[in-house]
Amino acid sequence: MVFQQIIPVHVDTIQLLCLFLHGNFDPTMTDKIRIKDIAQRAGVSVGTVDRVLHERPNVSSKARARVEAALKEVNYQPNMYASALAYNRSYTFIVLIPRHEQVAYWEEIEEGVKMAQEARRDFHVKAEIMYYEQFDEQSFLDTTRDCLEAQPDGVVIVPSDLEVTRRFTDQMHERGIPFVMLDSYMPDLKPLAFFGQDSFSSGYFAARMLMLIAGQETAIAIVKLTSNGRVVSKQQDNREVGFRHYMHDHFPSVAIIELELPLNGTRQLHNSMLEEFFVARPDIHHCITLGSKAHVVGEFLLRTNRRDVQIMGYDMVGKNAECLRQGSVSFLIAQHAYQQGYSCVDTLFRAIVLKKKVQPVNYMPIELLTRENVDFYRRTQL
Repeated sequence: MVFQQIIPVHVDTIQLLCLFLHGNFDPTMTDKIRIKDIAQRAGVSVGTVDRVLHERPNVSSKARARVEAALKEVNYQPNMYASALAYNRSYTFIVLIPRHEQVAYWEEIEEGVKMAQEARRDFHVKAEIMYYEQFDEQSFLDTTRDCLEAQPDGVVIVPSDLEVTRRFTDQMHERGIPFVMLDSYMPDLKPLAFFGQDSFSSGYFAARMLMLIAGQETAIAIVKLTSNGRVVSKQQDNREVGFRHYMHDHFPSVAIIELELPLNGTRQLHNSMLEEFFVARPDIHHCITLGSKAHVVGEFLLRTNRRDVQIMGYDMVGKNAECLRQGSVSFLIAQHAYQQGYSCVDTLFRAIVLKKKVQPVNYMPIELLTRENVDFYRRTQL
């Protein structure tokens, strides 16, 4: 005996299915409440209701109040997807990120961007990636000029220096181009939204994890890769504030020793400076770098066979991961890079195409990688 499951289907669903099969399906037919109905309920014209729905001017306060009351009474929900499809226009979003080699963090961001584009293909959304040379101000300025010349509908940007980035974002504000910030948050620039880690909390968390294994030490080291005496990332500055805040509150007696390495220094120079440092400070067994180049120290430790020293760092860079596997890096803090890339493009889509309000600040989870779980880390889907 064959049993068939009987699934109850609403009559309206059957009618819509038949219309779809015969090529007569109109997505707007799913809206049970029409603008005409709202106008009759509020005692105004259809044009007045349309102006209120699209937040246009030339509506009296009394008429607006009546329309809004009528909308609330019937719980009117406009079909934004159907409206967007009906316009049948295309949208171009440009994503500005640093040029990179094989770095999993940026690769996953690119994957997220491409997947978001694919998910919105029916709306003719195109996401184009432009690259600039990280730490090169002129390259950033040249790329942003090319971006503006392309006249995008929206932009995702990994910012450079605050003031350099401001030159670009001011021009986007003047032209009415919405932009989303990725990786580093600069609220003064007034982005539509931000996706990335809370840098202060991330640094605080990093200190807590480091001191789980360095709690008995009298001194630890912060290794900085600097250009002209300063780190080139505001995000790293904020991480250091969080790191020092935790140390001040919980390990005030532990000395924090700084070692600055030139960002563009050769391996030979870095090795020489590291050798001199560890010879002078044999009491240092745990270090941290608040950027993505923990491998600069990690590879030195492996080459010199210093098994009593470890460094903690950031980002799922291939060289960092290898040092983590071999034991010279103790921990890596990683981010949901794929989700960041996807969400940035999707946020532009929802704000620009669907005219929806979006969440302005979106902090990503803080993930801790060890040699036991590093090979399983890769975000390929939301």
